[in-house]
Amino acid sequence: MNRPVRQPRRALHGVILLDKPLGLSSNDALQKVRRLMRAEKAGHTGTLDPLATGLLPLCFGAATKFSQVSLDADKAYRATLKLGQTTTTGDAEGTVLDTRPVTSERVNPDSIKSACRQLTGDIDQVPPMYSALKHAGRALYEYAREGIEIEREPRRVTIHGIDIVSWHDDELIVDVRCSKGTYIRTLAQDLGELLGVGAHLTGLRRTASGGLSIAGAVTFDALQNMTEVQRDAILAPVDVLLAEWPEVTLSESEAARFLTGLRRRVALPDQPQVRVYGPHPGQPLEAGERVLLGSAHIKGGELIPTRLLSPDEVQSLLIQVSSSATPSAQPEVGERSVPVV
Repeated sequence: MNRPVRQPRRALHGVILLDKPLGLSSNDALQKVRRLMRAEKAGHTGTLDPLATGLLPLCFGAATKFSQVSLDADKAYRATLKLGQTTTTGDAEGTVLDTRPVTSERVNPDSIKSACRQLTGDIDQVPPMYSALKHAGRALYEYAREGIEIEREPRRVTIHGIDIVSWHDDELIVDVRCSKGTYIRTLAQDLGELLGVGAHLTGLRRTASGGLSIAGAVTFDALQNMTEVQRDAILAPVDVLLAEWPEVTLSESEAARFLTGLRRRVALPDQPQVRVYGPHPGQPLEAGERVLLGSAHIKGGELIPTRLLSPDEVQSLLIQVSSSATPSAQPEVGERSVPVV
């Protein structure tokens, strides 16, 4: 029997904003897209549960060096709650624990708004047992499936806002803006308890991660039906992950020194994180063009490298910049420029 010819992988640098489908784990989604892109190196920016859909930024090549930026960023979700019922897992996969009547005395526009306000701001959450957090080398959900309860310390998270999208009978849909590490299942349970009827999560969709939006995402089916040229055309540049950071552009000679890891003197105020650009040493770009060199922070008039691209990665990015004739399909993100003086 003839086996399909395995396509050679290639050095590819950039980000695909995937609209992850229901039922697929983040790692499964990553591996499927990696095969389609024929990418040598790939990684995702934080787990999205199989029962959740929505924005999952997938990083290739040099972009994997900055995946933590997206992992640490604030997130936005649209959550669908079933009121009046709690489950063992906090979502629709679990066994029903408790059923309570959803009455107008307990659940009404005023009580819902009040509960949302009480859960807004800095709050403490106890991570659910059905989660991927590790204890003694094992995921908590493994203990939960064996009926073992592990004591968990509360974690401080920030809920920036909970906006009511719709409410009808026992179904409540809300938009949540929150810090990293927030468990929306736990938030749904807490909201149900504040209403006095209990609740569990029946649907979850991530709509944003930092400055990246679901509006710029592509579905797996659409990606699968594209040619390789079309897939390459929607590959967002590496620096889309850093687009909310101020930028610094170096001259050719300064860029060469920066890429070796040397600190550079700059007449700029302190910044906790900046993105750094410049021409590749010996290969100046066309007027107005530049290439990402890495990230840094500024302290005491010094530009201090944090994460640097390798010379090979910079060279590959130069080729991608030169050969790209199609504008990125990703949404624009407002930039803040910090010119070198």
